[in-house]
Amino acid sequence: MNPNELLEKRGATHEFEAHVTAACFNRAGTHFAVALGDGRVALRDLAAGVWHEHPIHDGVVLALAPDIDLTGFLTGGDDGHLRRIDPASGPVSLASYGMKWVEHVASVPDRKAPLRAAAIGRNVHLLDAAGTTLRTLAHPSTVSGLAFDAKGRRIAASHYNGASLWFVRSENAKPQVLEWKGSHIGVALHPDLDAIVTAMQENALHGWKLPDGQHMRMSGYPSKPESLGFTRSGKWLASAGAEAIILWPFFGGGPMGKAPLELAASASLVKRIACHPQNDVVAAGYGDGMVVVADIAHERILPVAAAGHGPISALAWSTDGARLGFGTETGFVAVIDFSSRA
Repeated sequence: MNPNELLEKRGATHEFEAHVTAACFNRAGTHFAVALGDGRVALRDLAAGVWHEHPIHDGVVLALAPDIDLTGFLTGGDDGHLRRIDPASGPVSLASYGMKWVEHVASVPDRKAPLRAAAIGRNVHLLDAAGTTLRTLAHPSTVSGLAFDAKGRRIAASHYNGASLWFVRSENAKPQVLEWKGSHIGVALHPDLDAIVTAMQENALHGWKLPDGQHMRMSGYPSKPESLGFTRSGKWLASAGAEAIILWPFFGGGPMGKAPLELAASASLVKRIACHPQNDVVAAGYGDGMVVVADIAHERILPVAAAGHGPISALAWSTDGARLGFGTETGFVAVIDFSSRA
């Protein structure tokens, strides 16, 4: 199979000539957004097949996520601004934090009480739909990753020497502090809240079983695992940082004492992974620009894009799992439509 066949037949591509720092789809699945290193956010109208570029931040766009509604996006920049952009109305400012970087953003689309989260230094600010700060969660060091649980009741933050898990609706509650010495650079929550796992600068993953906090150590990576996530079923934890997709089993007593499954081996390191929102399928982007989709149960690999467009720096599925979008350090962006109508 031609490794670019899917890209050529079912893909839409664009060159932005700026580092792609993040990418995601809105909750409605109508638009795909990419954040760029020059301050722009570009939105692709998937029905019309056109791009709209917006200069939103004065500097690098550091963070991007779907907003609390169906159509909008949240952005954070090194200019200290938290902003929202809607395809219909354009960008608006939600908050300003001076010269402090807004490095991570997330949201919960709760009908009664939606929440936005923004990480600035050691603090995670929780904001309501109007942009009012409801609560500030303080941590012992700079927050390096954010993740809401599936129901939006708790939020996890990774930081130096561990992670903190908070109940977001309880004003007086203290976090469950999960300690492990070292530099933790990202976080993932099990979909059933059975575990929390962080990526580490020291070329390893570290996990804690919940609620008792029992430690789990997953090591052997040749590079730091910059990207990780659980599959929809919670059976597997997928991670980057090696010359294959590394999948740790979270069933049958795993992951401790169990060897990981390795899929889609390559001469290049996996830089980004994205777990499918409905099935035990994972997409992976490599340092040479290659992109694949792996069916875990059948250990089948589907080539999506061949090497050659620069290291993959962003990778995301639409909420229905019908589209996959990616971007590279050189500014190449693509959206692939897997739906039967494509």
